[in-house]
Amino acid sequence: MRLGLVFAYIFIVLLWSTTPLAIKWSGEGPGYLFGVTARMTIGAACTLMTLGLSQQRLSWHKKAVLTYMAVAVQIFGSMLIVYWAAQFIPSGWISVIFGLTPLMTAILAAVCLNEASLSVGKVISYILGIAGLAVMFGSAMQLGQDAMLGIAGVLASTFLQSLSAVWVKRIDAKLPALTQVTGGLLFSMPLYIGLWLSLDGHWPTTLSPVSLWSIVYLGVIATTVGFILYYYLLIYLSATRVSLITLISPILALALGHFINHEPFTLKVLAGTALILLALISHEFFDRNTSKTA
Repeated sequence: MRLGLVFAYIFIVLLWSTTPLAIKWSGEGPGYLFGVTARMTIGAACTLMTLGLSQQRLSWHKKAVLTYMAVAVQIFGSMLIVYWAAQFIPSGWISVIFGLTPLMTAILAAVCLNEASLSVGKVISYILGIAGLAVMFGSAMQLGQDAMLGIAGVLASTFLQSLSAVWVKRIDAKLPALTQVTGGLLFSMPLYIGLWLSLDGHWPTTLSPVSLWSIVYLGVIATTVGFILYYYLLIYLSATRVSLITLISPILALALGHFINHEPFTLKVLAGTALILLALISHEFFDRNTSKTA
C-alpha cells in the first residue's frame, strides 16, 4: 500500500472515531435535520471551491451520473438516518454498529461484484457479528424503546453505506474522488433542503459553541476531506478492504464518548463490541487466507 493510501487510511480511522460524537453534539439544540443539512451545505460549498481551485470539472456522462447517485445513497440516505438515530443512543455505539460495515459490504460484494466473500470461515465471522449486534440490542433494551430504534437506524445506515460503496465499485466510472463527492453532494443538497423546509424550516434562535463547531468540523473536515479520502481509497482498494477501517474506530469512539461525553460503558456494551471486533478480525484473517490460496 503506497504512502498516500496509508495516510488516507489513518486519517479516516481518526476521523470516523470522532465523527459520531460530533454528529451527536451538532444536533443537540438546533435539531438533527438542521445539523445534517448545515453540514452538507458547508461540505458542498467547500468541495465546489476545491473543484474550482484545482481546475477540475464535473463529468455528466451516464456512468458519472450513476456514480453521483450511488454516492448520494451514502451522503443523503445513510447520513440522514444516522443523524436521526444519534438522538437515541450513545455516540460510541454508532461506531460499534458501523463496525458491521465490512460484513455487509462483503455479502453485497459477493452478490454484485463476484468477490469471494462467502466461504465457511467468513460465514463464521458473520455469525459472530450478528451475535455482537444481538448483545448490543440487549443493552439497548435497558435504555428503552428509543435506544432500540436508534440501533435499528444505525444498522440501516450501515447497510446503505455498504450498498453505496459496492455500487460505486460496480459502476467503475474511474472518476476522481473529488468529482465523486461533489456530484454526490449536489444530488443530495436539494433533498436535504427540501426535507428540512418541509419538516422543520426554522432557523435556530440559539446555537451553542459546541453545536456550531461540531457542524463546522463535520462540514469542512468530515465531509470535504473525509469523503474525498474515502472515495480515493475506493478507487484503489476493494470495497471490503476500505470498510475494514471500522476495525479500529469503534474502540476510540467508545473511549471518547465515555471520557468526554460521560456515556455508559457497561459490560454488555463491551461484550457486544468485542464480538463485533472478533468478527472483523476473523473476517480479515479468512480474507487473507483466501487470497493466498487463490
